[in-house]
Amino acid sequence: MLENYQTPNYHHDDALSISRDLVPLFKRRRTIRHFSDKIPPQEVITNAISVAGLAPSGANKQPWSFVVISNPNFKAHLRELAEREEYRFYVEKPNEQWVKDLAHLHCKIEKPFMTEAPYLIAVFYSHYDVNEEGEKSTNYYAKESVGIATGMLISALHLCGLSSLTYTPRRMTFLAKELGRPQHERTFMLLGVGAPHPEAEVPIITKKRLDDICSIYN
Repeated sequence: MLENYQTPNYHHDDALSISRDLVPLFKRRRTIRHFSDKIPPQEVITNAISVAGLAPSGANKQPWSFVVISNPNFKAHLRELAEREEYRFYVEKPNEQWVKDLAHLHCKIEKPFMTEAPYLIAVFYSHYDVNEEGEKSTNYYAKESVGIATGMLISALHLCGLSSLTYTPRRMTFLAKELGRPQHERTFMLLGVGAPHPEAEVPIITKKRLDDICSIYN
C-alpha cells in the first residue's frame, strides 16, 4: 500500500539558512568522557531512541534494538566486565598500531564514564529475525542500517543538549549475555549519555575539510 508523502515545503532561502545553522551546531558536538551527575529526564532518552527507530533500513526490516541502563549497580558490573576486556586489549594481547592510533584521544583501560554517565544505551542488531514459530527471516544490510539509526540517535541527543560517548570494546559479547539478549542479536555499540561535567575536557582535534570529503559533479 502507498500513501501520499508530504514534507514541510521550505523556501530555498529557508533551507539554505537552516543548513548553514546546522554546521556550527554540530561542530559543537564532541565525544566526552567526563559526565555530570545531573540526571536528564528518561523521556528525553526514549524520545531520541524513537527518532533512531525512524531511520531507513534494508527492506524496512529495522534490525535494531536499544537497551537503556540507569541502575548504578548494574552499570558498575558492566564497567568491571568492560575493563577486563580493555586489559586484554591494552596489556595481554595489544594491537600496538591500534593502541598508538588511540593515544591522542587519551583512551585508557579504566572506563569511569560507564558509572558516571546517567544512562548507558546498548545498541544491538541482528542479521535475521525469528518469529514465534522459530522461522528465520533475513535482515538486509543490518550493520549499515543500525549505523544510520545510531547516527540519528546521537544527533537527536545532541539537539536535546546531551553529550555522548561511543564505546566499542574489542569483544562485546558480554553485553548481550549480561542483558539477556536473544542469541541472534549482536552488539553494535555502547553509548554513555548525559550532560558534560563542568570540568570536562576534550582532545584538541581537527576534522577533514569539506573539499577532502566531498566531490561534486555538476
